[in-house]
Amino acid sequence: MPYAVDAMKSIAQGIGNFRDKFPAKVVLEKSISQKQQEIVSALNQFMECVRYLNTRRSKGTVLTLSSEGEVQDALYIMLRPWVADLKYEDPTSKNGNRFVIKDFFVQSAEMIIEAKYIRDKKHGKEVSKELHDDIEMYRQRGDASFVVFFIYDPNNNIPSVEDLKSSLEIDRVYNGKSLRIEVIVKP
Repeated sequence: MPYAVDAMKSIAQGIGNFRDKFPAKVVLEKSISQKQQEIVSALNQFMECVRYLNTRRSKGTVLTLSSEGEVQDALYIMLRPWVADLKYEDPTSKNGNRFVIKDFFVQSAEMIIEAKYIRDKKHGKEVSKELHDDIEMYRQRGDASFVVFFIYDPNNNIPSVEDLKSSLEIDRVYNGKSLRIEVIVKP
């Protein structure tokens, strides 16, 4: 029995030393804040909101959603009533000869929401590169810990949504700060 206790102490000490030596590189925070969870939950209800407007009994508003701007407008209308600090089209600082405009930024949640509209099969195949480029630009700012790519793909032009998600939704650390990526594809 004393041998087992000594072995457990030795293992615990080894784990403690390992954590001290490799703190943020190995163990990343997997959880997201309550506000981030609420916003992601709302974004996942996007199609229910669109469906409601498009199938109402009265002749009311119909959302056509045929461009990225129209998707951004729908997201803004969904989120703005209860996300008080939702800012739209917030340009990031210039990096080299490029800059990117964040579609939405929620400072209180350290969160960027980037909307994409998949136009055709070619765009569906190339969107991964576009999103990776956006991540490289966003990481320069350091004011966001969470980026949500909301992708509206009405004609299912993305060859494999699962492959897209697995290539983007990985743990990232830049200059000691973690950056979490989430991808939501609708419909």
